[in-house]
Amino acid sequence: MPDNAPVIRGDDPASFPHSVLAERHPALVRKVQEATPYGPEQRRALDALLRNTLHGTVEPPADDDWWDTWNARRYAGRSWFSLPFLAAESCFYRQLLRAVGYFGPGPWQGVDPFRPFKLAELDTPEAAAELAALGPLSERPLPEQLSALLHGSLWGNRADLGFRLQSTEEQADDSALVADDSDALLSLLTGRTLCLVADNAGRELIPDLLLVDHLLTHGHFDRAVLHLKPYPYFVSDATTADTLDAVRHLVAAKTDAGHRLHTALSEGRLTLRTHPFSCAPLPYADMPADLRADFASADLTLMKGDLNYRRLVGDRLWPPTTPFTEVTSYFPGPVAALRTLKSDVITGLTPETETTLTTTEGHRWRTSGTRALIQLRT
Repeated sequence: MPDNAPVIRGDDPASFPHSVLAERHPALVRKVQEATPYGPEQRRALDALLRNTLHGTVEPPADDDWWDTWNARRYAGRSWFSLPFLAAESCFYRQLLRAVGYFGPGPWQGVDPFRPFKLAELDTPEAAAELAALGPLSERPLPEQLSALLHGSLWGNRADLGFRLQSTEEQADDSALVADDSDALLSLLTGRTLCLVADNAGRELIPDLLLVDHLLTHGHFDRAVLHLKPYPYFVSDATTADTLDAVRHLVAAKTDAGHRLHTALSEGRLTLRTHPFSCAPLPYADMPADLRADFASADLTLMKGDLNYRRLVGDRLWPPTTPFTEVTSYFPGPVAALRTLKSDVITGLTPETETTLTTTEGHRWRTSGTRALIQLRT
């Protein structure tokens, strides 16, 4: 994998990473404080974290070996804004979990500070409308069902299944893709084992699970492995608890998919997997041998979401025309990215696409979440 492009950092006040560190992270700290009645000790720790990330330097706790495991103590004493953006975000979330007592021991041990936001997403009219669309979708030919579910997974909660059933809107939706290997990907959705590396919980995990259910139900794969975060990370990243919440939601809504997923979990055709590296401040190029073996054993790995894309290709300012196949050549098997664009990194564009996007939208297309991609390396 080449490494000659600049690493993305947050030290430019006009940059997107700077806005995340200076605005989004402080807003999240306040939101966490409002959502859960933490005690005075946790609230003081959150206030201290807010001050530290804005005006202080990285201060790794002496008793947290996460910093040693992933070589993150090298950032001690540095401004948060000077760190590689991926490392700054990862270190921030580790410190936030420590501030609220997640790692214990104590009464707040294991309490997800982001769970109120995740659960709220499932209990909305929009979520109910998405599930209502499953009935009409099931009457469509199987190839149309699969295409709709693939794009539903791609867009997450921006474009639900009801949206995908509208043919004219579907075409407009597809025009928002800056790269589209969907035809090649659809032809590869077959084999013994599928790995899906999940992104967000809540409404975005539901279409991922519906896609997995379809692939298992209709014989595309014998089994599926769903890679999840071992603990809360990046606000809405999916954990085992979030996955069980989503399956229960589908069962409670009396969907056939919910009951099938419940059975698939019980029978081992759908396996949940967590690995400490999933919460590491490092790209997948640095993955340990056991995780590499997991991916190598799969017929196909689907990487969902923006963060997984950043880790897959390296969080660098690649020239946008850098081939996706080149920056993922290290990956130990066929891999596809389903990503809505929410950060600066991008690869695999044609020169014409890059010129058109930059001319019409400036830099905003990279971070607004209004563009997406499906990229494949076989």
